[in-house]
Amino acid sequence: MPPIPGSGLAKGLAVTLRTMTKKTVTHQYPDAQPELPPRSRGVIGLFEENCTVCMLCARECPDWCIYIDSHKETVPAAAPGGRERSRNVLDRFAIDFSLCMYCGICIEVCPFDALFWSPEFEYAETDIRELTHERDKLREWMWTVPAPPALDPRAEEPKEIAAARKAAEKLAAAQEQAQEQAQAGEQAPAADPAPGAPAPERPASPPPGEGGTA
Repeated sequence: MPPIPGSGLAKGLAVTLRTMTKKTVTHQYPDAQPELPPRSRGVIGLFEENCTVCMLCARECPDWCIYIDSHKETVPAAAPGGRERSRNVLDRFAIDFSLCMYCGICIEVCPFDALFWSPEFEYAETDIRELTHERDKLREWMWTVPAPPALDPRAEEPKEIAAARKAAEKLAAAQEQAQEQAQAGEQAPAADPAPGAPAPERPASPPPGEGGTA
């Protein structure tokens, strides 16, 4: 059946009429903050304690907008006769958000979970040179990172959590066993002297008139 002439125009006008009758809702920003999805890509937060200065994020960044400086420090041996070790210490971690294209590669390739997405988006500047934010600012944004979603209750337990739980249970069992052994040692009676061993000397009785009875 051929279409009725003008049916497309009628459908389009119907959509327009339905839209015109709806109430317009305006979000009063900045007085009312928008409700962003938890996985919004606003800025990148830095958890400095997890950073090992492996430089993987800076090498994989397609825009080369991550700047990292570090130096090496010598860590003394943990045990006598051990060998000293050297470790990298982070001096600078900065991201130029005027170049960043929010691809998230740096977050994905970080092997130690030091970078996270934050929904924070209010960081506009009047000077483009001020869009290079140092690690102190990235650390502040870290506290705006939402908590990760809950795991599926039917999913397998992560290996890291399972290993930590087993280690905690093993330590608790060892402590409980040591406590039981200590209590058993306190409650055990004194052992009889070995055959042939000299008997313990008894304290001499005080002479009459010196603390004793006549």
